[in-house]
Amino acid sequence: MRHFIQGIFWLGLYVFISLLPLMVVFLGPRPPGRDFVTELSVALGFVGLAMMGLQFFLTARFRTVEAPYGLDVILRFHREISTAAFLIILAHPALLFWRDRSFSILYLWEQPPRAWFAVTSILALTALIVTSVWRIKLKLPYETWRVIHGSLAVVALGFALGHVIGVGHYIADLWQQFLWVLMAGASVTLLLYIRLFKPFSMTKRPYKVTNVEDLGGQCWSIRCVPDGHEGFEFKAGQFAWLTLWGTPFAIEEHPFSMTSSSLETDYVEFGIKELGDFTSHLGELPEGSTAYIDGPYGAFTFERYPAAGYVMIAGGIGITPIMSMLRTLADYEDTRPVLLIFAATTFENLTFYDEIEALKERLPHLNTVYVVNEAAEDWEGETGFVDAEMLCRYLPEHPWRHQYFLCGPWPMLFNVEQALLEVDVPNTHIHAELFNLV
Repeated sequence: MRHFIQGIFWLGLYVFISLLPLMVVFLGPRPPGRDFVTELSVALGFVGLAMMGLQFFLTARFRTVEAPYGLDVILRFHREISTAAFLIILAHPALLFWRDRSFSILYLWEQPPRAWFAVTSILALTALIVTSVWRIKLKLPYETWRVIHGSLAVVALGFALGHVIGVGHYIADLWQQFLWVLMAGASVTLLLYIRLFKPFSMTKRPYKVTNVEDLGGQCWSIRCVPDGHEGFEFKAGQFAWLTLWGTPFAIEEHPFSMTSSSLETDYVEFGIKELGDFTSHLGELPEGSTAYIDGPYGAFTFERYPAAGYVMIAGGIGITPIMSMLRTLADYEDTRPVLLIFAATTFENLTFYDEIEALKERLPHLNTVYVVNEAAEDWEGETGFVDAEMLCRYLPEHPWRHQYFLCGPWPMLFNVEQALLEVDVPNTHIHAELFNLV
């Protein structure tokens, strides 16, 4: 209930701030003789600009904000709502073009600076959306994209604010102009917080890499111990942002799930698959290297959802947060039934297979189902994909009494969630997390 109330509060605050500019407009003088289309255009412009500024807040990783939802949900919301804000902002000039039946405003050489500001802001926003949605197709490295993304966001917000002040309508009073500058300043401050203040605080809490283990299937286990401090507590299934080969101010910072037990206080382990430039050199990481960790984050944990038992369904490297849950349950000496369905391309990609089987000695009610797409001739497990028919063969007798945790690539998550709904698993009992947030 506490998380539900918190979630409603933060969502309500987001809506309130998004509409705040419209409220401010009604408190001050308004230019007379404005038609409905013009007023609607201005309203959309103000709302879109407020939503643009709020994106800095969504990505600042405040734990009190992400606690009700999980940071993965907030980042997905950030992506979706950014597109909505972009369309709302585009509607602002589109309505004016439709009203005047003219595109003369695009003749920038004939326009005042405020028009230049507007066009520059929209171009920056367009570039931001394009490079984000099609980052992989454009072959933009994650680190390069982060620099571009942040820079374009600042440019878009700054020039949009310049356009609003330049036009002057609806913000004629000094206090209204101050409010807009304050909102823009808060957005930039949030960016500085995540890029400067938080990394600076992390320099006081470094970690040492004590073990780098090849798990097979191009997966690595990285163990880190606190260096001069007590570390941090986390819930099984959560993740953190990890920085290696540099300082916490480096751009190369990536989210990875913890695989160690939440009851383990001496170290923290991450399970990482080679998926890009950053992860392709993990085997070369020397022991004793300095690491920096920003976490924990996420609401994907059984410790938040008491139940008679648990069903965990993992795809590929999506096993990492679930591995943390299994290890934690074993440390608790938990006797509740746990069903693990683990799908991968080949048997070699069933990371942690040997340890999972060994955990059955400590988790007497752990049942495992392994599914591979490309099976060898002597394979005796399941093949193909996890679907409703397969689930019916293995799910517990009373599926509504269990909580379900899904982690893996998006196509698998979507299909498995639909399959669970088909076999009458309540939607409120299904918890899913993508293994790739960015």
